[in-house]
Amino acid sequence: MPNHLKAVPHHKVELGGFWGERQQINRRETLPIQYRQLAETGRLDALNLTWKLGDPNPPHIFWESDVAKWIEAVGYALGNSPDPKLEALADETIERIAKAQQPDGYLNVHFTVVEPEKRWTNVRDAHELYCAGHLMEAAVAYYEGTGKDKLLRVMQRYADYIDEVFGRGPGQKRGYPGHEEIELGLVKLYRATGEERYLDLARYFVEERGAEPHYFDIEAHERGDEQNAWYGRNHAYNQSHVPLAEQRAAEGHAVRAMYLYAGATDVAMETADQEALWTALEALWHNVTERRMYVTGGVGSAHHGERFTFDYHLPNETAYAETCASIGLVFWAQRMLQAHADGAYADVMERALYNGVLSGVSLDGQQFFYVNPLEVTPATIHGSQTMPSTKVERQDWFGCACCPPNLARLMASLGGYAYSERDDEVWVHLYTSGSVAGLLGGRVTIRQDTRYPWDEEIALQVSCDEATRFTLALRIPGWCRGARLAVNGKPVPVADLLEAGYAKLSRTWHDGDQVTLTLPMPVERVYAHPAVWENAGRAALQRGPLVYCLEEVDNGDTLASIVLPRDAALEARWSPDVTGGVMTVHAQGLRRALAGRGRALYARQPGGWVPCSLTAVPYYAWANREPGEMMVWIHEC
Repeated sequence: MPNHLKAVPHHKVELGGFWGERQQINRRETLPIQYRQLAETGRLDALNLTWKLGDPNPPHIFWESDVAKWIEAVGYALGNSPDPKLEALADETIERIAKAQQPDGYLNVHFTVVEPEKRWTNVRDAHELYCAGHLMEAAVAYYEGTGKDKLLRVMQRYADYIDEVFGRGPGQKRGYPGHEEIELGLVKLYRATGEERYLDLARYFVEERGAEPHYFDIEAHERGDEQNAWYGRNHAYNQSHVPLAEQRAAEGHAVRAMYLYAGATDVAMETADQEALWTALEALWHNVTERRMYVTGGVGSAHHGERFTFDYHLPNETAYAETCASIGLVFWAQRMLQAHADGAYADVMERALYNGVLSGVSLDGQQFFYVNPLEVTPATIHGSQTMPSTKVERQDWFGCACCPPNLARLMASLGGYAYSERDDEVWVHLYTSGSVAGLLGGRVTIRQDTRYPWDEEIALQVSCDEATRFTLALRIPGWCRGARLAVNGKPVPVADLLEAGYAKLSRTWHDGDQVTLTLPMPVERVYAHPAVWENAGRAALQRGPLVYCLEEVDNGDTLASIVLPRDAALEARWSPDVTGGVMTVHAQGLRRALAGRGRALYARQPGGWVPCSLTAVPYYAWANREPGEMMVWIHEC
């Protein structure tokens, strides 16, 4: 097997600073709120299997996934630190899940009490395998966080049953999930239990997808609804138009695509003879990140189908950029990073985390975005048939509630994205105060002290009982130029150490050794590829990993009338009273004068310009004050 990086488990990592604060809010606010929503919407009571025909609120086909992601988040949180009350709630929920499991191992409330005759008749749309995957991930996370294996055993039974139903053997269904996810869960289940049948099943689901004759057509014919749903014959919607190994462009539903690519990367790392799959994954990566990704790390351009469209089609106001899709991109980026040890993957992971993901939850951890536009205009605010006003207001919950618990599980597990190990190497991918213990067989601890992403300097201290030789690989972000490095106060040339985006310090380390990494963070203008026609003549502002935006609360309305001169200076300034304290960006701009136009809608003269002061805030922090217009891409002159 190739010598891939191995992520340091989240429970070995203590996060402080920026991400530590977000993680604490997630634990203190988000997890309790989401449990209440699961209870109030009937998702928990549905597990009791008491619903009867004619009763209100029939259990939905994907309710288990919402419950599962909450349990997974709790498992990660408990792995970080104990919480008896939270653990008791999770234990009681797991008990309900165990009792809902059928004698043959099957586990889906809807197809147990609402439509039992339709079990496995529509794997394209019915989300049975999708829910199973989330339950598997929850089982592994809870087992690793608490040592309790009840849910793990339940899901092993379910996986064993699914392995009997699906496959290429006599009497088996040659199907695969319409909404990918189980591939991720099966690989995690394999890694936790060592049972290779789970890995084999994950590989089957990846490799069978898109094979002819097309299974989704076969099952649709069997149930007599070939024309049901607009995507019934649009196999690209669920990435089944051709086998994955033959795909070269990201198509269809963005969340499904990200989960598939992440799960396939897991399979490729765990199995041999995957050259064709690796070729496809690398081509898909370049297509997504170089032609179909927003500057915020959002993916998925169209509301219709929540999907990718075509190269360089990245509309701002009508951007979908579902929170779950950015989370899926983080999953995939981390796996590609482990496989290839290249900072380009970590750069995308960081971009998505700080911008496309974090924007999906309010700063108090209590409300959520499903979609993440890059521009809000009066049409968006007041609502229309194509752009409802709820698009610009975070919600307490959603009928399709995939995003809130997805955010919760990522925030709770974030420590697992910060560091990796390989042989005698320690890799640092994300910068935030805190520490990681038990490295290199328990010999080494590393502590970070930094105000990143606000400040440029990161201080790292090595602790070890005895002198230890190893390589410390520090990521030098792709956005950074002029990085500086010192060991115990002595400057070290970064260029001499740089390899695939990491400065690799190989030496014998002693207890108390200090490393100082400085990543200069001037405010910079970012320009889109010329083929992104909506951003022609516009610039985005970025400082370090953070993308910035203008909000009406700081700049007044009619943001489209504002331009930023190309020679305007850009100043970063700490603003303690803005959204709890952020680095804001300031510049002198121009605004089209409205005086003298009278009541005319159209005029023969454009009107003059008046000076105005511009204030930009981090994109993740928008919509946390007064509602109003917002703009990432600013007109230049």
